[in-house]
Amino acid sequence: MEYFLQQLINGLTLGSIYGLIAIGYTMVYGIIGMINFAHGDIFMVGAFIALIAFVAIITLGITFIPIALLLVLVVAMVFTSAYGWAVERIAYRPLRTSFRLAPLITAIGMSIVLQNYVQIVQGARVKPLQPVITGGYTLMESSDGFAVNLSNIQIIIIGLTLVLMYTFSQLIAKTSLGRAQRACEQDRKMASLLGINVDRTISLTFVMGAALAAVAGMMFLLLYGVIDFYIGFVAGVKAFTAAVLGGIGSLPGAMIGGLLIGLIEVFWSGYFSVEYKDVAAFSILAIVLIFLPSGILGRPEVEKV
Repeated sequence: MEYFLQQLINGLTLGSIYGLIAIGYTMVYGIIGMINFAHGDIFMVGAFIALIAFVAIITLGITFIPIALLLVLVVAMVFTSAYGWAVERIAYRPLRTSFRLAPLITAIGMSIVLQNYVQIVQGARVKPLQPVITGGYTLMESSDGFAVNLSNIQIIIIGLTLVLMYTFSQLIAKTSLGRAQRACEQDRKMASLLGINVDRTISLTFVMGAALAAVAGMMFLLLYGVIDFYIGFVAGVKAFTAAVLGGIGSLPGAMIGGLLIGLIEVFWSGYFSVEYKDVAAFSILAIVLIFLPSGILGRPEVEKV
């Protein structure tokens, strides 16, 4: 029981990171009906920006952890959002009226460009970060000495994910930007005729998704303490899988999918062979989509005629 509870905590922590990345996929798809395959590398860029910000803040002598974390979070979100905006302007806006494969190809191209850009600028070696947030709580301990631990960084990751999920859900449900996004999702041409700035709405959607990816990148850095230029590809594929599993186009579905992927990975690694954890995740995705083609919370597409 203790081991199960520990794996559950670990799975929820990892799933929270996947869920935040998956929201970026599902927001973009919900509005323009296309997958931003450069989004995983935006997450990677956010992690590197967070690392650089940590080094800069420590150099400036800011050692009070809450202030340092807040500054790093703001810097990572701002600069990563600029990368998200650039991806939309370069890879999507000029090709929005082209055939559907064109933006997909350019998005893959942007992914490769971002990977190689970071590799050239930061080098191919892994970049470590000393533990910033330490300590935690022992929830229970078994008779054989196995202790269930909940670290402070895990509490922060899960708590911040819940706060961001609620905030973005309210933003989309109750603000003018959210109404514009939902209008563009239903019919971009009609939304434009009604006075909505479609280009700005789509750009802001990319910016919001990139900001969430930056938060996920910072949390990944704090949790594991090491990053490299290739983490975006692996995390991006798993986050995209989470978005499809939860129902592409649904924000709660993306978060549920992320949590499920994280739990599947961690439990499979804990009870079976760690080498096949990705196989298990994709196999369960295939099984779910056989019975629920639209995902857990997805809505079937209705073709407009």
